Amino acid sequence: MESVNWLALVYGLVGGLGLFLYGMKMMSEGLQKSAGSSLRSILEKLTTNRVVGTFVGVVVTAIIQSSSATTVMVVGFVNAGLMNLAQALSVVLGANVGTTVTAQLIAFKIGKLALPAIGVGVFLRMFSSNKKHHYWGEVLIGFGLLFLGLKIMKDGFAPLKHSAFFREAFVTFSHNPVLAVAAGAILTMIVQSSSATIGITVAMASTGLIDYYAACALVLGENVGTTITANLAALGTNPAARRAAFGHFLINALGVCYMLIFLKFFMQTVDVMTPGDPNFVDANGSLPYIARHIANLHTGFNIINLLIFMPVLHILARFCEKVIPGKGTSRSDGLVFLDDCLIETPDFAIAQAKKEVSRMSGLSLDMLKLSRDAFFSRDAKTLNKIYQLENTVDILEKDISMFLVRLNQEQISAQTSREINNMLHVLHDLEKIGDYAENIATYTEKLMESGISFTEEAMGEMEEIFGVAIRFTENVMTAYNAGGQSRAIDTEDENVIDKMRKKFKKRHLARLQSGTCSVETGILFVDILNNLEKTGDQAFNIAQVIMGDT
Repeated sequence: MESVNWLALVYGLVGGLGLFLYGMKMMSEGLQKSAGSSLRSILEKLTTNRVVGTFVGVVVTAIIQSSSATTVMVVGFVNAGLMNLAQALSVVLGANVGTTVTAQLIAFKIGKLALPAIGVGVFLRMFSSNKKHHYWGEVLIGFGLLFLGLKIMKDGFAPLKHSAFFREAFVTFSHNPVLAVAAGAILTMIVQSSSATIGITVAMASTGLIDYYAACALVLGENVGTTITANLAALGTNPAARRAAFGHFLINALGVCYMLIFLKFFMQTVDVMTPGDPNFVDANGSLPYIARHIANLHTGFNIINLLIFMPVLHILARFCEKVIPGKGTSRSDGLVFLDDCLIETPDFAIAQAKKEVSRMSGLSLDMLKLSRDAFFSRDAKTLNKIYQLENTVDILEKDISMFLVRLNQEQISAQTSREINNMLHVLHDLEKIGDYAENIATYTEKLMESGISFTEEAMGEMEEIFGVAIRFTENVMTAYNAGGQSRAIDTEDENVIDKMRKKFKKRHLARLQSGTCSVETGILFVDILNNLEKTGDQAFNIAQVIMGDT
C-alpha cells in the first residue's frame, strides 16, 4: 500500500478550495456587474404572489451564484418590512433551486476550458477599455479558477484512496446516511458555501473516495448547512427577519428528513433519467458519470421540495410566527428600506438606498413647508414638528451615508460607484435644506418670544420668496425621485430667488432707514431671506446631479 504525502495533500486541498471559492466569488461579482440594471429590474418585480417570488428566487440566485446571498438579502427585506413572511419563504424556495446551477456547471466536462478561459478573461480585463468587457473578463477568470480549483482538489483527494483509515471512515457514511448528512451540514457551516461543499463532494466521489450513496447523503446535509448563513444574518434583527431565517432552515431540514426515507428510491429515479452508470470506473480510476448524477439529485431534491412546500407556505409562516413571537416593526426614525444584509447585492442595495433618499427628501421638503406655515401662523406645535423632523433627517443622512460608504468598498461597477457618489452629494444637500428650515423655525421662535412682527409689505415679500423656494425645491426633488429621467430641469427659479433676496433686502434697508421696522426685526428678516436663498442653492446642486453636471 502506497504511503500518503500528507503535506502535498493538505496543500492541494487548501489551495484547490481557495481557488474554487475565489473563482466562484469572482464569477458571481462579474455576473452581478454585467447584469446590473437587469438584476435590479428583476428584483423590483417582487410581489406577494408566491409563484413570482419563487421565480425571482431562482433567477436571482442563478445570476449571483449564491443562495446564501439571496437568503441573507431576503432576511434584510423582511427586516426592513419590504416582504411578508410567506413571500420571503417563496423566494427562499426558488433560491434553493437556483443554487443548484453551480453543481450542474461543475458536472459538465468542461474542465479543459479552465486555462483558456483564464487567459481570455485576463486579456479582456487588462487590455480592453470597455467596462462590460472587464466584467465578462472577471466572469471568465472566475469560471476558470473554479474548475482549476476543482481539478486540484480531485488530484488532492486521489491519494486518500490508498489510506485504509480514510476508506473505512468514508464507508461509514455509506452505512450511516444520517452521519453523512450531519457531516455535510457541518462542512457547509464551516466553509459558508454549499457550492464549495458540493464541489468537494464531487471531487471525492469522482476519485472513488466515497460511493454514490454517501455522496447523495452529504449533498442533503449541505442543503441544511447552507441555512446557517441566513440564521447568522438574522441575529440582532426583528422577529419577522428571524422567522424568515428559521423558515429557510425548516424547509431544508424537513425536506432532508423525508428524502432520507426515500433516498435509495430517489437515487434509482435519478439513475434512470441520467445517462451513464454512476459506479463506472474508467481506465484512470475515475468515475466519469457520478458528477452528473450528484448534480441531478441535488437539483431534483430542491425542485421536489419546492413543489411540496409551495402550497403550504402560509401554514409554515404561521408556525414560524408561533415559534418566534413578537412584532416585526421597522425603525420609525431611522432606516426603513436599508439593511446591512443588502451589501451582498450592490445593485439592489442602490435601488433601496434611492428609496431611502427619496424618503429623506420628502422629510426635508416637509420641513421647508412647515417652516413657512410656522412663520405665518406663529404656531408652537408646528415648530416642534420641524425640530423632530430635523433629528430624523440628521439620523438618515448619517445612516444612509455610512451604508453607501460601506457599499462603495465592495466590488462594484463604475456606474454603481458614480450613483453612490451622486447620492452622497444629494444627501448632503437634503440635510442642509433641513438645517435651513430649522434655522427659519428658530428665527420664527425668536419673533414669537419677543412679540415683534413684520410690516405688511415684508410679510408679502416673505410669502413670495417662500413660494418660489418651495416650488423650486419640490420640482427638483420630484425630478430626482423620478430617476432623473427629465434631464432638462428649469433652474430659473434659483436665479429668481437670488434676485428676490437682493431686492427684498434693499427694500428692507429702506424701511429700516425710514423707521418703519426695528433693527431686531430687520436682522431676523435678512436671516430668513439668506436661509431661503441658501435653500435654493442646495436645490440647484441636486438639479446639477440630475443633469450630470457634477
